[in-house]
Amino acid sequence: MKFSAAILLSLTLGSIEAFSPNASPSRTATVVRSAVDEAVDTKDSSKGGETKDPLLIRAAKGEKVERTPVWMMRQAGRHIQEYRDLCKKYPTFRQRSEIPEVAVEVSLQPWRNYKTDGCILFSDILTPLPGVGCEFTIDEKLGPVMDPIKNWDDVKKMHPIDPSAAAPFVAETLQILRKEVGPETAVLGFVGCPYTLATYMIEGKTSKEYLEIKKMAFNEPKLLHTILQNLADSIGDYALYQIENGAQLIQIFDSWAGHLSARDYEEFAMPYQKQILDKIKKHHPEIPTVVYIKHSGALLERMAGTGADVVSLDWTVDMAEGRARVNKGRELAGLSGPGGVQGNLDPGVLLSNHDTIRERTEEILRKAGPTGHVMNLGHGIEACTPEENAACFIETVRNFRHEE
Repeated sequence: MKFSAAILLSLTLGSIEAFSPNASPSRTATVVRSAVDEAVDTKDSSKGGETKDPLLIRAAKGEKVERTPVWMMRQAGRHIQEYRDLCKKYPTFRQRSEIPEVAVEVSLQPWRNYKTDGCILFSDILTPLPGVGCEFTIDEKLGPVMDPIKNWDDVKKMHPIDPSAAAPFVAETLQILRKEVGPETAVLGFVGCPYTLATYMIEGKTSKEYLEIKKMAFNEPKLLHTILQNLADSIGDYALYQIENGAQLIQIFDSWAGHLSARDYEEFAMPYQKQILDKIKKHHPEIPTVVYIKHSGALLERMAGTGADVVSLDWTVDMAEGRARVNKGRELAGLSGPGGVQGNLDPGVLLSNHDTIRERTEEILRKAGPTGHVMNLGHGIEACTPEENAACFIETVRNFRHEE
């Protein structure tokens, strides 16, 4: 692993050989925090000492930028050989995401290799669930597995999260990342939204049809709403925790809300997304937010109405049409100004030749325009993607300039 001085310092303070998900935070957090505090408020001397946000943050806020920023969802992980090599030493996902020094290394790999404008925390949307009383394991082939919530007695086991007790490793990882990437790169945090988290909690595992949660929605809606409200309260606090420890943008994932009808989205997903977004804006109005749902073409106006600064489009939506629909959704919700967009290259394009990658990427950039766009994939990068193709995508965006 290519650890810097900051990571090597933390390695000397806390052994990464002995792993315990419930371990108390090491002295690393305190030592690294002091280093981060010195570096967090980067000053731009050309602006008379004023703070200048990273390119990606300025774009997410709708400011005029010199070029479109770019990162990739799921950019840290299986498509990178370094990550696969690391898995041999740390074979479980929770080791890789809950040992701060390892999570930092995995987070840095795509930033170091591709020069992405965002470095996203390597973690999982399920990470905070033990902190609300829902333990889980991750099978490396089957995915997350947990005891399903079926009734009111099961719900009584849920409790509010204390992020510092439930996920001290997240704080340490974010603090180190802020020091590692420097002022030009945005450190990105993320959370899962209540409906998507509830699908795992009620199904007990991953699902294709989400029939158990839909059965609860239609037969015992009060029970489901109680679960969703408990989650919204805790996930909002978890998002604030990430911001307070260095995240400069929060993306909220409600990946499986795309399986809902418009009516059910408005009842079981949208209100809880909005609660999280509102809590972020109440406490940290300067932090831009992004909302993402897979297969969300039918929901774009409603997603824009949540008040998220940026709506992340999957690849099933034309970028120009998506921008117009996001603006319309904000207008219908009484929100001022056009909304930003993120995306939306089909991840499958990265399996093609470089000419096709460049052509498809530049088409999206032209349709999105010069402001309020963060270039990304329409979903997570596929594990079989050649690294040179991912590099071609990032390089294409970095080299592209809009005509004046």
